Amino acid sequence: MSTATTRAPQRRTFTAAASNYIDERTSVSTFVKELGRKAFPDHWSFLLGEVALFSFLVILITGTFLTFFFQASMAEVEYEGSYVPLKGVEMSVAMASTLDISFDIRGGLFVRQMHHWAALMFVAAIGLHMLRIFFTGAFRKPRELNWVIGFVMFILAMGEGFTGYSLPDDLLSGNGLRIIDGMIKGIPLIGTWTSFLLFGGEFPGTDIVGRLYSLHILLLPVILLALIALHLMFVVVHKHTQYAAPGRTQQNAVGPPILPIYAAKAGGFFFLVFGVLALIASLFTINPIWNYGPYDPSPVSAGTQPDWYIGFADGALRLIPPGWEFVLFDRTWSFNILVPLVGLGLFIATVLIYPFIEAWVTGDKREHHIVDRPRNAPTRTAIGAAGVTFYAVLWAAASSDIIATHFKLTMEGVIHSLQALLIVGPFIAYFVAKRVCIALQKKDREIVLHGYESGRIVKLPGGEFIEVHQPLDEYDRWKLVSYESYEPLMIRPNARGKITVGQRLRAGMSRWFFEDRIAPVTKGELEAAHHEHH
Repeated sequence: MSTATTRAPQRRTFTAAASNYIDERTSVSTFVKELGRKAFPDHWSFLLGEVALFSFLVILITGTFLTFFFQASMAEVEYEGSYVPLKGVEMSVAMASTLDISFDIRGGLFVRQMHHWAALMFVAAIGLHMLRIFFTGAFRKPRELNWVIGFVMFILAMGEGFTGYSLPDDLLSGNGLRIIDGMIKGIPLIGTWTSFLLFGGEFPGTDIVGRLYSLHILLLPVILLALIALHLMFVVVHKHTQYAAPGRTQQNAVGPPILPIYAAKAGGFFFLVFGVLALIASLFTINPIWNYGPYDPSPVSAGTQPDWYIGFADGALRLIPPGWEFVLFDRTWSFNILVPLVGLGLFIATVLIYPFIEAWVTGDKREHHIVDRPRNAPTRTAIGAAGVTFYAVLWAAASSDIIATHFKLTMEGVIHSLQALLIVGPFIAYFVAKRVCIALQKKDREIVLHGYESGRIVKLPGGEFIEVHQPLDEYDRWKLVSYESYEPLMIRPNARGKITVGQRLRAGMSRWFFEDRIAPVTKGELEAAHHEHH
C-alpha cells in the first residue's frame, strides 16, 4: 500500500503578507505593472520638466525645515541676535526670526539659500520646459489641457516665489509689496477697498506677512501639488511626445520603460539636481537681508530689483510714459497702472489659450504624438520668438536704472530705447526667425536631394570637374523629410450659402499662418535624385 506524502505550507514573510493584503484590496500591483510598461523617450530636452519637479521637491524639503523657526508676525521687537550691526534696531518679528535662521540656527543660512535657489530654478525650469513644448508643437491635441495646466503652474510658481520673497519684511520685500499696493490702488473704483482687504488697513497693514505666509506654505503648495499630479497623470494617459525616427509612428512610443530603468535614472538625476542646488547655495549668497535692514521707505535707492521672474511686470510699469492719468467723475484714472495690467493680462491669456487658437486657425483636429522641428513650423516659431522678445524687453526694463548707472547712460535714453524696442523688437524677431526657418528648410531639402558635400573632387571623362556628395543614411533622411506641410484653408459657404465674417477671418489667419512654407520632399523627387546620383 502506497502512502501519500503531504507538504507543509511555506511560511510567508511579514512583508509578503502585508503586500498581498494591500494588493487584494487595492489592486495596486496592476497599476504598478501598467505604469512600469510606459515607455519614456530618452532625450535631453525632456529633462527640463524633471528639473522643475525635482526643484519643487527640494523646495518642500527645505521649506519644511524653515517653518520650524520662522515666525510670521509684524509685531515690533528690538533685534538681539548674533549679527552685531543690527543689534538694538527695531524690526518685525518676521525679520528678526529670519536673521536668527541665518546666523543662530545651525545650517539655517544654507537651507534658506538652498530654498531660495530652488525656487528660482523651479520657475526657470518650468519656463524653459514650456518653451520646448511650444517650439516643438507638443501642446497640440490631445495635450491642450496639459498646456493650460502647465502654464497655470508657471503663474502659481511666480506667486509662490513672490509670497516667499516678501516674508522676511526687509527693505527689498517691503519695496516689492509697496509696488503691489500701488498697482492695486491704481484700479478704479475697487482699488482702495481691495488694498485694505489684502493688507488689513493702510500699507503696510497689520498682518500682511501672516496672510502671505498662509498662502506660501498652505494654499499655493497644495494647488501646485494637485496640478503636478494631474499633469503627470495626463502624461501617462496621453503617452509622451517624441521626435521623428524611422519606424516611429504617432502611437509607437520608443524609449526605456519607467520601471525599473527610467525610475533608477530619474532617482539619480534627482540627487544631481539636489547636489547642484546645494553647491550653489553654499557658494553664492542670495537675498542678504542683513545688508538691507528692515523695511523703511526712506533709504530706497537704485539697485532694488525683484527676483527675475517678476521683472517683466516691474519693467512694464517703468516703460509707461508719464502723465497717463486724469480725474473724471471725482475719480483718478491711472492709465499708467491700467495699461500694464491689461496688457500683461492679455499677453498671459493669449499664451494660455494659444493651443486652441492654433487649432482653430489650422483646422487640424488630429492627434499628434510626434513633435515638430521648430524650422518646419516657421510661423509658430516666429510667433514664439516675438513673444520671447517682448518678454525680454520688459525684463530688461526692470533693470533700467542698473543699465544707466553701470554704462553711464542717461535714464531717459535707456527708457526711450527700451520703449522703442518693445514695439519694434517683436516684429523684427518675427520676420528674422521666420526667414531663418524657411532658409533652414531649403537647406534641408537640398541636403535630402543631393547629400552632404564631401570635399572630394573628381574629373569626368569630358573634362568636367564635379564634387562628390555623400548621401544620407535612412535615419538622417527621415528626420529631414518626416513632417507635414499644411495649406491655407479654403473659404466655403455655409448651409445658407453665405460666407460669414468668422470664416473670412479664419481663412485670412490660415493664409497668414501657412502662406510661406516649403513643401517636404516627395517620393518621386527622392527616386529621381537617387537615380541621378547613381
